[in-house]
Amino acid sequence: MNPRDTAQPAPPIAKRIRKTTEIHGDRLADDYAWMRERDNPEVRAYLEAENAHTDAVLAPLEGFRQALYKEMLARIKETDLSVPYKNGDYFYYSRTVEGLQYPIHCRKRGSVESAEEVTLDVNALAKGKPFMAVGAYEVSEDGRLLAYSTDDTGYRQFTLVVKTLATGAVSPPLSARATSVAWANDHRTLFYTTEDETTKRSNKLFRHTLGGAPELVYEETDELYGLYVGKTRSKAYVFATSASSTTSEVRCLSADAPAEPPRLLLARREGHEYYADHHGARFLIRTNDRGRNFRLVEAPADAPGEANWREVLPHRDAVMLEDIDCFAKHLVVSERENGLPRFAVTDLAAGRTHAIEFPEPAYSAYALVNAEFDTATFRFGYESFVTPRSVFEYDLATRGRVLLKQTEVLGGYDASRYASERIYARAADGTKIPVSLVFKKGVARDGGAPLLLSGYGSYGFAIPVTFNSNRMSLVDRGMVVAVAHVRGGGEMGKIWHEQGRMMAKSNTFADFIAAAEHLVAAQWTRPDRLVITGGSAGGLLMGAVVNMRPDLFRAVVAHVPFVDVMNTMLDATLPLTVGEYLEWGNPNEKDAYFYMKSYSPYDNLAARRHPAMLVKTSWSDSQVMYWEAAKYVAKLRTLDAGGGPILLKTNMEAGHGGASGRYDALRETAFDYAFILSRAGIAA
Repeated sequence: MNPRDTAQPAPPIAKRIRKTTEIHGDRLADDYAWMRERDNPEVRAYLEAENAHTDAVLAPLEGFRQALYKEMLARIKETDLSVPYKNGDYFYYSRTVEGLQYPIHCRKRGSVESAEEVTLDVNALAKGKPFMAVGAYEVSEDGRLLAYSTDDTGYRQFTLVVKTLATGAVSPPLSARATSVAWANDHRTLFYTTEDETTKRSNKLFRHTLGGAPELVYEETDELYGLYVGKTRSKAYVFATSASSTTSEVRCLSADAPAEPPRLLLARREGHEYYADHHGARFLIRTNDRGRNFRLVEAPADAPGEANWREVLPHRDAVMLEDIDCFAKHLVVSERENGLPRFAVTDLAAGRTHAIEFPEPAYSAYALVNAEFDTATFRFGYESFVTPRSVFEYDLATRGRVLLKQTEVLGGYDASRYASERIYARAADGTKIPVSLVFKKGVARDGGAPLLLSGYGSYGFAIPVTFNSNRMSLVDRGMVVAVAHVRGGGEMGKIWHEQGRMMAKSNTFADFIAAAEHLVAAQWTRPDRLVITGGSAGGLLMGAVVNMRPDLFRAVVAHVPFVDVMNTMLDATLPLTVGEYLEWGNPNEKDAYFYMKSYSPYDNLAARRHPAMLVKTSWSDSQVMYWEAAKYVAKLRTLDAGGGPILLKTNMEAGHGGASGRYDALRETAFDYAFILSRAGIAA
């Protein structure tokens, strides 16, 4: 059932003058630069022709796709309710309704038994629009007003408005480019940040008293930094944090006196990251001043300078201090050790600390909405490859936990039929690379099983081990699903990130190849049944490893892939480029230029046999522009020696994350899964 690349010829490539960039004595040629001409009707026509070509090539899989879609939909409880959380006088939650694409946000006053009030029906917002995403959702302290923002294109450009909940009246837009929002305690002053029109860098903080004009409070002028605002759980402060990939700086504003100017906690110092929270008369500050994995200090709120810092929790080489949650009587610290998350709970009066234990070898645990400051409970989520998403309420004093809800998987899902493992591959330099796997019990370890391997490895982001009922459509057909936790991510602390960024980026690619080779050597699979996938920076990973080891993989699915590294990073007018200098390097510097060019997927394509490839992008993507994928596929086709179909699929109505509606997103998953399973040798 492997579709052949003969159903319809690929669209012709329009002839254009070659664009050549000369830098550092090097000539960077680009035959497909014309694809950047968004307003050129030929470009849109070309992408639509590519979509038609892909649909024609994969037409034999149409029935399989429909079957997969129905199968995955049948596992989902379409009409469902989230667990309500308390915030002030109300309990907030969202619900879904069978047949509707988007959630409905609601609340009940005083008790979960009270009458429902709909605060925001996203389905109504989406009416007549192919895309809808909600960004901010912030209710004023008196519960009367809702500040929310929406994006109806997928470009991640959010329009901010305020809704009067009693009447449903919605204000004119406060901003067309809002990035974060926080209310002051007077119930009428709103702080929000906005992005620059060209680069989409969040750079301005405004104070807006409803009925008046917005007032610029602070502008972040350094192009390496983004600016975001948020309110402390104590309700006492609003923090405005400027941060680059390596440095941060915090300003505080009184939530009770919003007209006062912001106060700087500590001036930025290159390489120093710090983040603040509030408790009583002190600030708690997470800082990396004595080690990359952070320590915790406290300081008087009225004099937070370093001279007044007192250590609360020291830096530890093996433990990453990821976040803190301050409550009236307890402190909850989110940590990561050996690639796994955990919580450490401190009774502030008694000074005693204990850890919240978890049972599985690979899992995810994360704080959920805990809006109340004076509370004895902590709500967190827990899930794994085999355990559905579970919401727990944990008693911080007694250590008892109550399961409030576990996502229901319809169709008789039985977790005991599946197994999850954490294994380790060894990189060429001896580093142990964690690999998380899930599979159906009884899968033969003879090298014959199909396997889907994914990876990311950038920005210090730790790929979570989460449950996805859709994945069962792969696993139930005998496929092993694995995640390689490669360097460049954050699974093993900040050092893990450092060892896979800038001039050490090649470690990310070598780690992924080592993981794939280990899975083959350990007879989990073999190359002709090994499919790989990654998105965005993970798409860069896909392009790099295919250039390095095309023989190792049967097929590739790359989502919104960052594959045109050089042309993108040399264009400072594109969104995100300048800030990305701290992740990839600045190509205007000679050493960085040649190092980046050595792995840039687009610039290292060569005439050889490639795996089958499905490359997916979105017309309105603001993070990785559509033309990266389009140019990559066009160039790759001229060099491929017949390994398999090289296909491009562009969502013309979405952005970086793909379709926004839950049914549309599920159809996209079915499209991918049909390709993956067919290329791995699994028929419908």
